[in-house]
Amino acid sequence: MIKIYKRSEISDENILIRNPQASQITETVSQILNGVHQGGDKTLLYYCEMLDNIRPEPMELTKKEIKDAIDSIDENVLTALKRAADRIKKYHSIQQRKSQLIAQDEGIILMQKEMPIEKVGIYIPGGTASYPSTVLMNVIPAKLAGVNEIVMVSPPTSKGTISPIIIAAAGIAGVDRIFRIGGAQAIAALAYGTESIPKVDKIVGPGNAYVAEAKKQIFGQTGIDMIAGPSEILVIADKTGNPAVIAADMLAQAEHDKMATSVLVTDSEELAVKVQSELEVQVDALPRKEIAAASINDNGKIIIEKNIDAAIDTANLLAPEHLELFLDMDDPFKYISRVRNAGSVFMGKNSPEALGDYYAGPNHTLPTGGTARFSSPLSVDDFMKRTSFIYYNSSALAAAADDIALLARVEGLEGHARSVLVRK
Repeated sequence: MIKIYKRSEISDENILIRNPQASQITETVSQILNGVHQGGDKTLLYYCEMLDNIRPEPMELTKKEIKDAIDSIDENVLTALKRAADRIKKYHSIQQRKSQLIAQDEGIILMQKEMPIEKVGIYIPGGTASYPSTVLMNVIPAKLAGVNEIVMVSPPTSKGTISPIIIAAAGIAGVDRIFRIGGAQAIAALAYGTESIPKVDKIVGPGNAYVAEAKKQIFGQTGIDMIAGPSEILVIADKTGNPAVIAADMLAQAEHDKMATSVLVTDSEELAVKVQSELEVQVDALPRKEIAAASINDNGKIIIEKNIDAAIDTANLLAPEHLELFLDMDDPFKYISRVRNAGSVFMGKNSPEALGDYYAGPNHTLPTGGTARFSSPLSVDDFMKRTSFIYYNSSALAAAADDIALLARVEGLEGHARSVLVRK
């Protein structure tokens, strides 16, 4: 059963689970990365067979396999995916930017040019669940940015296939190539390239602890989006909250993973007890009961604060991935200025977190583990890079030369000074 705490009874560090990585994961992943880097396809297939009990040959899906997978999807599901894709595209379109040209004074032109990353790898988890929504959320911003080639990898089933709905989502979003590989070995293949899999410039998408560790280790060789930890939600509710609905939202997060964290912060002891009871009832009805129950019982918490303002202070301190302001009021926007640290915020009683997972439009690839204090949801910007261009004519450089030379000499860099003065 989920525990109820008064705020003074629990430390900040114990509210949201941060999932520290075990040292053996770091070492194992390092071996896999080095192996694939040195051995290419041969070593990649060896790890697929050893770790996933399957040798995916050929690794790349054919056009016929992709077409057959899409044709097998129920038309209503395809329609829902396309509608979701339209909403995601509409939202992310407002993030697109153009090059900025700035003229400063006479004889000086400064420019910042926005350019898409050339080649991007998308990791889509397999295992206990299929996430076509994650395909849409990761691929659509990349397409809007103008990425030239998008390569998707995803772990195969025991039959060597990828879920048809994952393939369908990839087709809708515009993936260029699909490979049936997963795990740290897939990250290695994307980072270093093999005979069959192209080397990419950036890797995005969630995965298990081994995938997260692999992304962490290859950062610098290849760009990454973020190091994603277990999913988390923090719900803030007052006494007017509906306990059945709040419990449903917490369980929606809990069914992701046994390590997921669902927390309710409220100023009402009565609501806390009712939500506790609702969780016990509702979890039994879930198909993923075992996962959800483990998450709720091991990591879930209900915390009683003195008031809603204090609850928001706690949320800002924890910087949760998802924050629900489940406050039954006429103006759910009154607290917006108070919220400083959260990946995505769901306002009012009619905005469940699942709305953001699938349909609303903002990205559901969000900072976890408190990193919303300094990072942001995945966006078009994550698939762009910026280059600055500087032009001075001779008179403009002559006017600045003495200042530049003086600053260079203060830093002890005489060569810098001379490279400017020689042009006077």
